[in-house]
Amino acid sequence: MEHEHILLLQKILVVLFSVALFWKIIKYMCGLLNVEKEPVTVLVTGAAGQIGYALVPMIARGVMLGPDQPVILHMLDIEPAAMALNGVKMELIDAAFPLLRGVVATTDVAEACKDVNIAVMVGGFPRKEGMERKDVMSKNVSIYKAQASALEQYAAPDCKVLVVANPANTNALILKEFAPSIPEKNITCLTRLDHNRALGQISERINIHVSEVKNVIIWGNHSSTQYPDVNHATVIPTNGEEKSVREAIANDNWLNTEFITTVQQRGAAIIKARKLSSALSAASAACDHIRDWVLGTPKGTWVSMGVYSDGSYGIQPGIIYSFPVTCEKGQWSIVQGLKIDEFSREKMDATAKELMEEKTLAYSCLN
Repeated sequence: MEHEHILLLQKILVVLFSVALFWKIIKYMCGLLNVEKEPVTVLVTGAAGQIGYALVPMIARGVMLGPDQPVILHMLDIEPAAMALNGVKMELIDAAFPLLRGVVATTDVAEACKDVNIAVMVGGFPRKEGMERKDVMSKNVSIYKAQASALEQYAAPDCKVLVVANPANTNALILKEFAPSIPEKNITCLTRLDHNRALGQISERINIHVSEVKNVIIWGNHSSTQYPDVNHATVIPTNGEEKSVREAIANDNWLNTEFITTVQQRGAAIIKARKLSSALSAASAACDHIRDWVLGTPKGTWVSMGVYSDGSYGIQPGIIYSFPVTCEKGQWSIVQGLKIDEFSREKMDATAKELMEEKTLAYSCLN
C-alpha cells in the first residue's frame, strides 16, 4: 500500500514538473514574440517647416512604420530655422511618444544623415515671385547635390529615400546621380498625395467612403502635367458589387476634364483657400508612401510612386516618373500589362516630355 502511495506521489510530482516546465516554455516563447524591434532612424529635412511640423508627430506616433516600431528622429533644417527646429524638438519631448527613442535636431547635414534608414526630403527652395524656373532649379540642384553626398557618405547602406520638395521628380533624380551607392530602387518621390486626392474626388462624387475606391493611377510628374487615370480604378461599396469607376460615375466628360484638372490643380486651390500650402495632407501622404513601401500594399491594390523608369509603358528610362506599383518585403514593382488608350497615351507622353525638359534644365545648372 505504501509502495502504491509513493508511486502515486512520484506521478503527481512528474505531472507538476511537466506542467511547470511547459508553462516556462510558453512564457519564453511569448517573450520571444514580444521582443521589441530595433529602432528605425528616420531623417526629415526641412523639419521646422509646415510639412515637417505636421510630419514628425505622425512618425513618432507610429503612423508611418506601424504601432510597434520604435523610431529615432533626425531633423535637419537651415541655420536661420535652428531656433524653430529646437522648438519642434521640445514639443516632441513634451508629447512623450512611447515609440520615440531619440531626437536629433541639427543644421549639420552630416550629423543628420548618420545611420539613417529612411530619409524624407521635405526641405527645398520654393519658387518666389519674379523668379525664373531656372533660378529655382539651380537652387534645388545645389541643395540636393549636397544632401545626396551626405546620404551617400553617412546613411545606412539600405536607406530608403522619399523626396517631397518640388520639383520632386527632378530633385530625386539629382539625388540619385550624386548618391550612386544607394540603389536606384531606393530613391523615390512623392505622388501619393495626388493619388490620395484622386481617391478623395471620386469618393466625394459618388458619396462613398474613400476606402471603397482603389487603383487610381498618377502617371508622370508631380506637377500640373500629371495624369490622374481612372481607367483601371474600381469601387467596392460595402453593400454592393465591385464595379469600374467609369461605370459607377457614369460621366466620362467629367472624368476626362474637370476631375483631371481638379487633381492637377488641387495644391494651388488649397494655397488660395488657406494662404498656405497643403502641409497636413502632404505629411499624411508621405506616411502612406513609406508605410506601404516598407510593410507592403494590400493584395489586389496598387499605389502611385515616383520611381526610376525602366522603360515600362514606353516611358523613357533615365527619369523619375510616377507609375502604379505594388510593394512587398520592402521592394516596389511596377504593375505591368495595363491597357493604355489613345487619350491616356497622349497625357502620359506630355508629362514625360516635361520631365525630360526638367532633366535637361537641371543638368545645365550642374554644368
